[in-house]
Amino acid sequence: MALPSAGTRSTPAGIILADGFSSKIVITADTNISFWEKQVTPPAVDGGDAVEQTTMWNTTWRTKLPRDLISLEDIVTTVAYDPVVYDQIVAVINTNTTITVTFSDGSTLAFFGFLKRFEPSALVEGEQPEATVTFVATNIDPADTTVEAGPVMTEVAGT
Repeated sequence: MALPSAGTRSTPAGIILADGFSSKIVITADTNISFWEKQVTPPAVDGGDAVEQTTMWNTTWRTKLPRDLISLEDIVTTVAYDPVVYDQIVAVINTNTTITVTFSDGSTLAFFGFLKRFEPSALVEGEQPEATVTFVATNIDPADTTVEAGPVMTEVAGT
């Protein structure tokens, strides 16, 4: 029986992001939609829950293995907005298109997805009106819904 052996951490490659400013989201179906990003949260990558492998033949440890498929999770972002955005939202909501997150260093993460939800916060005197916008990664090519298509990361030079 093989036992795991300890690994050694290597120096990370690339350049760490120093600041989140300025990060943006592009909806290809409406590239000048009337909201202004205040907080951008890039999508998480999730391998899912472990697949249980324990049987009555195990003697000490519960065993499990990783899943084969991965998920690109929802983006939830905070924006300021012009009320005219309601008409723009209705025009693009649930449209499978390209969504692009631009990082503060200029790197981009593009993926197929749709705008799922536009949820304004309470309008309060003395505070800028904000809304929460949710995007869902579909990983399906809108031109051919039989084609699985994962995200494309484009790094700027030096990252």
